[in-house]
Amino acid sequence: MNKDLLSLIGLAYAAKKIVTGEEFVIEKIRQNQVKFLFIAKDASEKSKKKLIDKATFYKVEYNLDFSSEELSKAIGKQNRMSIGILDKGFTKLIKEKVI
Repeated sequence: MNKDLLSLIGLAYAAKKIVTGEEFVIEKIRQNQVKFLFIAKDASEKSKKKLIDKATFYKVEYNLDFSSEELSKAIGKQNRMSIGILDKGFTKLIKEKVI
């Protein structure tokens, strides 16, 4: 499951259907553009709380199963603590993999 999910995140990145970086993710959540959120399980407690509170308020589902290393590797970047999926199609595929 994990590799499939990380591959999907990589595909979403290639299709330019994600946003990364805490402040950018929060901005897109506020604009109701984030359909699904990945938060690194090793992110700081402050960052996790901020992202979870925002996601909960705006009714965005989120996942805490991956480390920042795994999320970063999936999109070929470094030090990614949060990834917002912006596309409904990718979100549907992701939710199928999560369940």
